[in-house]
Amino acid sequence: MTRQTSIRLLGAAFLSLTPFLLMAQEEKENQLSIDAQIMARGELRSGGLPTDAEDNVVGRAGFVLSRTRLVVDYQRPGIELKVSAQHSGVWGQSGKGSFNLYEAWAKLASRQGLFAQVGRQELSYDDQRIIGSNDWAVAALSHDVLKLGYEGHGHKAHAILAYNQNAENTNGGSFYQNGAYPYKTMHTLWYHYDVPKFPLGASLLFMNIGMQQEETSDNETCYQQVLGGFVKFMPKPWTVEASYYRQMGHNEYDQKIKAWMASAKVKYEPSPTYGFVGGFDYLSGDKYFAVPKPGSMGLTRHDVISGFNPVYGSHHKFYGAMDFFYVSTYVNGFSPGLQNAFVGGYYSPLKGLRLDASYHYLATSTKLSGIDMTLGHEIELSASYQLMDDCKVSVGYSFMTGTETMERLKRAANERNLRWAWLTLSLSPRIFTTRW
Repeated sequence: MTRQTSIRLLGAAFLSLTPFLLMAQEEKENQLSIDAQIMARGELRSGGLPTDAEDNVVGRAGFVLSRTRLVVDYQRPGIELKVSAQHSGVWGQSGKGSFNLYEAWAKLASRQGLFAQVGRQELSYDDQRIIGSNDWAVAALSHDVLKLGYEGHGHKAHAILAYNQNAENTNGGSFYQNGAYPYKTMHTLWYHYDVPKFPLGASLLFMNIGMQQEETSDNETCYQQVLGGFVKFMPKPWTVEASYYRQMGHNEYDQKIKAWMASAKVKYEPSPTYGFVGGFDYLSGDKYFAVPKPGSMGLTRHDVISGFNPVYGSHHKFYGAMDFFYVSTYVNGFSPGLQNAFVGGYYSPLKGLRLDASYHYLATSTKLSGIDMTLGHEIELSASYQLMDDCKVSVGYSFMTGTETMERLKRAANERNLRWAWLTLSLSPRIFTTRW
């Protein structure tokens, strides 16, 4: 037998076995993976902290936050199950922190693009300004919802339904208050379209949020609505984003809401190693906003709420990294709104290393009586380095020169020189994966 004949026979034998090999591969439809996440973030804050009940100045604060997750994910054609257990807290915290199920959901999907996903799950839409995972917060944000949708041919359409209760209220009816989520009911419609062969995507969002009415003994629910859209245009090397939302309806105190916000951001990336960004955010504020002096409450009756509330977004991504706005409240609970003009850039001198710097000019959107609208100027510096595929270390420093307006609105001392530094180590290894 010649060498050429042997090669032909081996080739024929391999071709005859190919269907069986492919069948064996196709039969491995089940996939199981186990992932872990360990995050530790040390923070040092100086200034920007509220005075105590006796108006004593609170000094420098230092602490270490931590989060640990164990994620189990199972997939086969048409079905996916995911369970994520989470522990979050502060090192040395009394009560040992918080342990909960961050995610626990099941998803059924068809080949035509239809799907149903039910259980506790992350919700993240567009730039996460209105609905996001809020991952910077150590506990992050998930929701108990039923999500129905379709995705295919450039179209994405989701319907989200939630109904929350404190317990099996067999005697209390449908009363819901002080539960795990701020809303009693939530109905959301989201539609996104990517234009074929053109770098443009656009989304529409509608939310109907039901809140248990405060200061009442019945089970009446007040509903507020958020309606708007998001556009992203990406003609390289540019990226342009814009959004507009209106807020209406009634809050949990049955006060009428008429608020709005708009944002625009432009990014220019001429090279993979560096880029520039700039933009502006405007969030409407309550009219006749009282600016309290030390020792006074500054209460004002608002028949209509004009301060926009970005509800369940990832607030840390916007409005300055020091989280003075839409994370903590103002002294009397109302909002003078916000104007946020920002510019910045990044530079990546070597693989895995990224350096960022940005500047924010912050001001109220409501004119204030007898005091300037400017809140302050914030400078942010940060660096991150990818030690390996599943391990990242990052560090940041922010400095803000506040104004008298900032000091009086936030009821905090030493607002003229605010400093914040942080160091984070994040590991997210895949522990185990198999197919059968």
